[in-house]
Amino acid sequence: MTSYYDLTLVASLALALIYVCVWHKHFDVRITLVFVFVPIINLGYCLLNRAQSQEAALVANVLTYISGCYLMPVIMFTVFSLCHIKLPRWISVGLLTINTAVLLCLVVNGESGLIYKSVSFQHVEDQVIFTKVYGPVHSVYYATIFACFLASIGAMVYSYIRKKQVSRKLIYLLFLPVALSMLSFFAGRQLVKGIELIPGSITIALMVYLIIVHRICLYDITDTAIDTLVQTGDTAFISIDFKLNYLGSNATAKSILPELNALTVDRPVANAPAMNDTVLAWLNAFIRDESDNTALFERNNRIYKIQSGYLYDSHRKRGYQLFITDDTADRQYINLLANFNTELKREVDEKTAHILAMHNNLIMSMATMVESRDNSTGGHIRRTSEGVRLLTAEIQADSAFALSEAFCQNLIKAAPMHDLGKIAVDDAVLRKPGRFTPEEFEKMKAHASEGARIVHEVLKDTDDPDFRIIAENVAHYHHERWDGSGYPEGLKGEEIPIEARIMAIADVYDALVSKRVYKDSMPFDQADAIIMQGMGKHFDARLEPYYQRARPKLEAYYAAMNAAEA
Repeated sequence: MTSYYDLTLVASLALALIYVCVWHKHFDVRITLVFVFVPIINLGYCLLNRAQSQEAALVANVLTYISGCYLMPVIMFTVFSLCHIKLPRWISVGLLTINTAVLLCLVVNGESGLIYKSVSFQHVEDQVIFTKVYGPVHSVYYATIFACFLASIGAMVYSYIRKKQVSRKLIYLLFLPVALSMLSFFAGRQLVKGIELIPGSITIALMVYLIIVHRICLYDITDTAIDTLVQTGDTAFISIDFKLNYLGSNATAKSILPELNALTVDRPVANAPAMNDTVLAWLNAFIRDESDNTALFERNNRIYKIQSGYLYDSHRKRGYQLFITDDTADRQYINLLANFNTELKREVDEKTAHILAMHNNLIMSMATMVESRDNSTGGHIRRTSEGVRLLTAEIQADSAFALSEAFCQNLIKAAPMHDLGKIAVDDAVLRKPGRFTPEEFEKMKAHASEGARIVHEVLKDTDDPDFRIIAENVAHYHHERWDGSGYPEGLKGEEIPIEARIMAIADVYDALVSKRVYKDSMPFDQADAIIMQGMGKHFDARLEPYYQRARPKLEAYYAAMNAAEA
């Protein structure tokens, strides 16, 4: 029998050592006392089984009585604590006082006889027989043990029925050591003759308590890295295990989501349909993509920020945790700032549009002023701008030149500026009705370079450098020819910017089909023939198909203009 008691002692010490290794500051001190008392009790049974005298047996017997005097009350206190039932202080103090008195009576038993009226000690077949005749105080000892047992069972039953926030698994685990201890205490010696089952039962109880401390890491959610947040009450949090079973939440969470009160610990969150659009939706988003860990939730005119993450026990992931904070003030500020920025942008856009309109009007006024000095019948800048628009529309519809929308709009806007340089040409030359002399033509050709200079000065401070470059090129190079015979630089082929090549077609076409003081308008067919003859010489031949597509629209536009003037 010695090996049985030795084994229980070694096992209980090993379990106590494991407990020390996994100990955490949030473990209930009562559970720690259980792991202290059980090895002491088992040590008492080992010593009693090895006792060689009655005095040694009495000393060992004192250690075994710790089981009834302190272990059972401590187990009861643990049950009440984990079931979230507050035990009145006077009961705890009174019970411990009575049991301490019983233990003292046992220590001085030889003199008082209150616990044992008599004892006898003998060895029979290598087995210690320690016979006791109980005294009156021993009945008190039995009564306190039985009271602790009944109170523990009552607390567990009550919690199972009434307390949804207490884990059912925890209740099952708590019941097992209580039941084993009581069974072995009151019936153990009758079940197995000569063998005390208490050492074995309380050692098994230690195993169960190791499982319990493993579980309470999940349920004691207030002892985590967010203790400070919990105490301030500003942050709500909800704990869920990996199977999406509800583990618990703090009071702040329940005030934000009252439906949490309907959940039962260790039961699936999905049991409450109200959780589908909130807790489950947030968790599923996080499970699918851990970067999707933030959401916003609006309720009762408040905006809450939800952050999803893992629930950690030390360095181990044990489930999921949702943190909920009131983000109303921040969101209102963000919305206010967004509205302010929107309004500011609207005002800036309006001012910018107004400035741009003034800028464009200034350019058009300058172009119109220059046009009024020329020998045209008027409307040249308006007509060439429309011609450029029709041509670029056809070119843009194709991918050969890959002209962007911004480029085309800038070219249309720059078209009226192509002849600004004529402002520097003498009236005698500019308004001459007949053919220019070589000297006069040289003066006239200067308007291209002068136009580029004027455009540069007018637009040098613009916020749109792309528009400035296009406008300068249009003014500077719209008289250049594909074969290099144009002016002012004699550029050839693709040396001529594409915007100037397009402008050249529109400018020449308008000059052909429009009436001037020195000539009548040319028929469309004749003008078309001249344009087509110029392809590859005067104009870029690659622009021919786009001119051909735009030709019906050009003729329709000019026909309408001629009809309006007539």
